[in-house]
Amino acid sequence: MAVLMALGPFMFEAKGFSLADRGRNLDTPWASIEVAGGEDRLQWLGGSGRSETIRGVLFSEFGGQATLDGLSRAASMGVILPLVAIGLAPNNVFGPHVVEGVSEDHGFIDAGGRPARNAYSLKIRSYAGQPNYTGAAAQFVQTLFA
Repeated sequence: MAVLMALGPFMFEAKGFSLADRGRNLDTPWASIEVAGGEDRLQWLGGSGRSETIRGVLFSEFGGQATLDGLSRAASMGVILPLVAIGLAPNNVFGPHVVEGVSEDHGFIDAGGRPARNAYSLKIRSYAGQPNYTGAAAQFVQTLFA
């Protein structure tokens, strides 16, 4: 399988846990300060960082649901994960990120109640602090093998 990108140990592949598209936002808000007798002044507030939305579709015959479930567990535990894109060298390491949301849209439900298709969306945000990969990440790894 060709790996396109990784969020921590979770690999986005061409088949399986596939990646359909990726959107990026950079928020850099400015405050408007009223000034008597003149035009309002603007003050830069610093910004709230970069956020991304990653969308894909999983098909049960190719797998990938376990990876999405693992990402959901990591999000629930507040695990900080490095984001890396494969093949974009030298700009392929995007630094630490957190998962702010996971959306799923199940379709083509079979007689057993299992979806044959699961469209998903991940909302991630860059983490500006010094990541502690030992705390929540160690606890998360323990839940994987429990």
